[in-house]
Amino acid sequence: MRRRWGLVSVVVVAALVVAALAGAWGRDAVVRAQGSPARTPTAAASASAPATQGDVMAALEGTLASIYDSVSPSVVHIEVREVASASAQGYPFGPFGQQQAPQQYTYGSGSGFVWDTEGHIVTNNHVVEGADLVKVRFHDGTVLEAKVVGTDPDSDLAVVQVDAPAALLVPVKLADSTVLKVGQLAVAIGNPFNLENTMTVGFVSALGRSMPVSNQDTITSTYSIPDIIQTDAPINPGNSGGVLVDRNGLVIGVTSAIVSPSDASAGIGFAVPSVIVAKVVPVLIKTGEYVDPWMGISGTTLSPEAAAAMDLKADQRGALVIDVVTGGPAEKAGLIGSDRSITVDQGTMPVGGDVIVAINGEPVKSFDDLVTYLARHSLVGDKITLTVLRGGREQQVSLTLGARPEAGAETASAETPEATAWFGISGQTLDASLAEAMNLDSGQTGVLVQQVASGSPADKAGIRGSFRPVVIGGQRYLIGGDVIIAWEGQQIGSAGDLQEALAQVQPGDSVTVTILRSGQERDLTVTLEARPTP
Repeated sequence: MRRRWGLVSVVVVAALVVAALAGAWGRDAVVRAQGSPARTPTAAASASAPATQGDVMAALEGTLASIYDSVSPSVVHIEVREVASASAQGYPFGPFGQQQAPQQYTYGSGSGFVWDTEGHIVTNNHVVEGADLVKVRFHDGTVLEAKVVGTDPDSDLAVVQVDAPAALLVPVKLADSTVLKVGQLAVAIGNPFNLENTMTVGFVSALGRSMPVSNQDTITSTYSIPDIIQTDAPINPGNSGGVLVDRNGLVIGVTSAIVSPSDASAGIGFAVPSVIVAKVVPVLIKTGEYVDPWMGISGTTLSPEAAAAMDLKADQRGALVIDVVTGGPAEKAGLIGSDRSITVDQGTMPVGGDVIVAINGEPVKSFDDLVTYLARHSLVGDKITLTVLRGGREQQVSLTLGARPEAGAETASAETPEATAWFGISGQTLDASLAEAMNLDSGQTGVLVQQVASGSPADKAGIRGSFRPVVIGGQRYLIGGDVIIAWEGQQIGSAGDLQEALAQVQPGDSVTVTILRSGQERDLTVTLEARPTP
């Protein structure tokens, strides 16, 4: 019985796939049958008769084989080498066959695809990031060294270039990912686990996801790229940088990440949509980098509770402005951030700021709508018109988009060069938006620990850095680390406070540092050391 049900399930899924394809093979067959003047009753009966299981499977297999034959020559295997740190574990042999000294190099691999006949290859940024050697293996086994010509961590896209014979350069064709529908066929082709030119099949599971830029194939939280495609087509480590194509073999996205407890496919994969690929890649080829447009706000989707507190209709939708960055485009345009908070479910919620309900005439029903519009349609220097609700009244605000600051630009060392004692962290002042992202009270103050230097006094004391990327106001931050709220019993409200505290101590001193971890206070004893020499 188990075998029989397995076969029935396969046939049912195959029938659904074929129905979803609605490709030329199906339509042409109907047109030919209906348009034939010599059509006989027998032929008519055959044309209207339901397809057998064999017909369905044959049609499915033929369509998938056609997709594979047309797309796989464009997909490449990317092999990278990176100089290892002193503590990194090396391997006796790399994927190219060279013998290497232990702990000298680390190796990795991923996927990519041919962009044009000039030898440009597109892949994920996290595949080639930090590499000192990149090689591209084509479908026929040819291996060529490549140079990195452009990278964009914020879209997790990169371009490398090879000097290859014209016969190897079979460019892909892009589809319009903005017209995708959930349920459409999705085919992934890449090199999972170094298994070259592997094809897997599934459907578009969801649209409009967001996820964080990461240097690994697995993720667990919200991404900075909007408009992400979710698919159940099996995607595994090594698929990164490969293609996700539709029933016509057109690229709808670049496979980038999976959600998995075991670093293997669990049926949830993500791809950077082709609308972003088409926007970013040409700029990377031309200039080597891509700068995202920036408004200079942090915000959230307007909730019914916030709407009620602001005397708006309960069904009002939009993006609530929480904070406006000093000197940013939004401040120059006169946007107003939230000025008060309300208590909701034992927590606080900012209210009172402008509510953005449209951008250039396009409705904004959530904060993600705003970010998606900027990612799809806007460039640095563009002038946009925002429709906002201010005090319940609709207004038009003109804003010129700026260049998004580099990720982490607002994260500075919490220590000054003048301090003789070494603590060993970098961090940033906790603001309301960061606090809320960590489920803390919006009024919570302190220093959010971003990174902890290995072997430092902070590391030895057990202080933890941040690990979870989030996007706030179009900027990417790391959260989840300890929040330093007191030093020897004295309140720490900002990175400046922590710098002042460090200036008062000497190497060898032991201090009590009070932190917030998962919302709970705890005291840690830190024995400071002399600052290491560069």
